[in-house]
Amino acid sequence: MTTDLSLPVLSGARLFAGDRAEVAALRAAAERHGFFYLADHGVDPALIAAVFAQSARFFALPDAEKQAVHLRRVAHALGWEPLRAQTLEQGSAPDLKEGFYVGPDVASDDPAVLAGRFGVGPNQWPADLPVFRATMTAYFAAARALGVQVMQALAPALGLPSDYFAAFNDDPACRLRLLHYPPQPANPDPGEKGCGAHTDFGSITLLLQDDAGGLQVQDVETGVWIDAPPIAGTFVVNLGDLIARWTNHRFRSNPHRVINRSGRERYSVPFFFTGNRDYVVECLPTCLGPGEVPKYPPITTEAHLAERYAATYG
Repeated sequence: MTTDLSLPVLSGARLFAGDRAEVAALRAAAERHGFFYLADHGVDPALIAAVFAQSARFFALPDAEKQAVHLRRVAHALGWEPLRAQTLEQGSAPDLKEGFYVGPDVASDDPAVLAGRFGVGPNQWPADLPVFRATMTAYFAAARALGVQVMQALAPALGLPSDYFAAFNDDPACRLRLLHYPPQPANPDPGEKGCGAHTDFGSITLLLQDDAGGLQVQDVETGVWIDAPPIAGTFVVNLGDLIARWTNHRFRSNPHRVINRSGRERYSVPFFFTGNRDYVVECLPTCLGPGEVPKYPPITTEAHLAERYAATYG
């Protein structure tokens, strides 16, 4: 079942300036769905267009060439992920999508890499796409800066000082993921989707969509699936499991899925902003009412990420 109920569109320009009405709208969106569109975000449209163009060129390469940057070639899982390599909706068929992971480019002799820190290491880059690396590196920096701004805006929405998340935002764990969805087959395997129903692992996700559509968000109060169609010039922003944990579920991390019924290729670009790996996340002081207790014990960002990845790649 789906509905035409729409997600709110917020203005980044007003939100980042501390506009009270926009902060209140952010709070309402976070409490109701954990999803909203973000316009006026300041990321260069030309850079966004270049990201989509380079992504399409990469996924058009023969699988034999993509194998050279397969994420299983390195311990820190950066690079190409083939079709059906992940199952986000437990009990369903593997996801009908392929991806490419980019992280902060950390040299192989860096102490964090030598120590085996989760997901830390040098990126793998396709050899025959000369501007792919520069494009993704530039976009990674822009998206990370936007992630910091969104986290800063969440602080007043939670009744906290605007700089409350400064330590969390310092040297944040981030992942850029390029995704390619083939058209949904006429006779799919039982339960097969482009991306099965799931919640995101980290704190916030900044999603770029092409114009194919297919993203749906579940309203957990009714079970209804809400279409989240592309809106030109916006990101879809959603809160992940770490924010839900941190806020004692005051702010939601809602299930979402992708079913590509467009009849053509679909491309999307999520950027996962999670925060400093060593930061200890425990229930925020403004998220406990009288007599309430935290639903979760304290945990580091890195430990939380490792647990969630193990659940879908185990």
